[in-house]
Amino acid sequence: MRELVVEADGGSRGNPGPAGYGAVVRDAASGEPLVERAEYIGVATNNVAEYRGLIAGLKAARELDPEARVHARMDSKLVVEQMSGRWKIKHPDMKPLAAEAARIFPSGQVTYEWIPRERNKHADRLANEAMDAGRRGERWEPSASSAALSSSAEDVRAARVVGDAAAGAAKARAALNSRAGTADGSGAAASRASGGAAVSSGAGVSSGAGVSGGTAVSGGAGVPGGAAAQGTLPKSTEVEGAGWGPDLGPPATFVLLRHGETALTPEKRFSGTGDHELSEVGRRQAEAVAAALATRGTIQAIVSSPLKRCRQTAEAVAARLGLDVRIDDGLRETDFGAWEGLTFGEVRERYGDDLDAWLASPKAAPTGGGESFATVAKRVAATRDRLVREYRGRTVLVVTHVTPIKTLVRLAIGAPPESLFRMELSAASVSAVAYYADGNASLRLLNDTGHLR
Repeated sequence: MRELVVEADGGSRGNPGPAGYGAVVRDAASGEPLVERAEYIGVATNNVAEYRGLIAGLKAARELDPEARVHARMDSKLVVEQMSGRWKIKHPDMKPLAAEAARIFPSGQVTYEWIPRERNKHADRLANEAMDAGRRGERWEPSASSAALSSSAEDVRAARVVGDAAAGAAKARAALNSRAGTADGSGAAASRASGGAAVSSGAGVSSGAGVSGGTAVSGGAGVPGGAAAQGTLPKSTEVEGAGWGPDLGPPATFVLLRHGETALTPEKRFSGTGDHELSEVGRRQAEAVAAALATRGTIQAIVSSPLKRCRQTAEAVAARLGLDVRIDDGLRETDFGAWEGLTFGEVRERYGDDLDAWLASPKAAPTGGGESFATVAKRVAATRDRLVREYRGRTVLVVTHVTPIKTLVRLAIGAPPESLFRMELSAASVSAVAYYADGNASLRLLNDTGHLR
């Protein structure tokens, strides 16, 4: 039976905005492109454009050979997971498109694979050519396309289907293990070549400080330096040139989202176990981060604190991604006791001695029976361990609060408890930590608010 590869992509300049798709059908054995498809589709979302690209690519493959076995590759995790049957399709715009794609070939004749964006360049270029043509009021024409001319030999080799992904990963691991065992005789790895660089010394936290609930202790807080991975899935380890250690497989990646603003946030009041709703600003922030995460297309599950401000933020994202929200009590905020709803200055005025003790020791609890940071750290660490086991190899959105996120970051980089006061964490900000099979962790992103600008 003939084997074909379909690579498809879609984009929207505005989401929703002017949109287009691109698709290329390749010969699975040689990787050579056989057919290109692209079209400007007017105003649509990224996900709609991606589905339209898949449909066009599958139809082109059917025209070549209706009996062929087809391997569809996309950099949209949402489309791949939904078409593979692992994610539910809830969005009304997605259901008819997914159904149309599923009818093109008989069930079982098409397989789906997520690939990094850099391995989907040909389809991406076609989609952009279509959008450019639409902006000029023209139709995309194959004769005017330069997408194939821009494809390098590496792109063609990457498109070839040789065995399956599991077999390829096994070969890579064997090669890496062999190399690790012969390089110096120790077999020990100084780090991992599994897609995420650990934060280097001195780059873990910013210079400013912020207490739980967003109350500032001193100014000057900032985002740490370094490249932001933006919660993307790790890239596959390349055998050639590797030597950092064995491939441990994909990590469990936590995309850590702080909830949007409440009425207490701009006033910098302690906001612990009180069940506050999102403000109007907070709801807009939740929609903005939902749109950004939908564009990235890497989230596979959503877990949220039970408190309303987190649930509302999580539900906004879930509505965009067509996912359910799982509630986990271990992600709730610190109980600030009698300090709930007060500003830092008000606590200083009323409970000065207790505040000094709290700032000096992670074992000190807020006035009135609140939780110490040491107690919260134990709860958060237990929740982390459980979720890592459950979501091994997957990317999960964790919607929670200031203290749990800072605690996860602190534990990931081995920072002392006082580092909690030296990290800034804005409302609706995104951070990311990857957890590997050997027990190590890698901080990939901290306090990203680019989606709010």
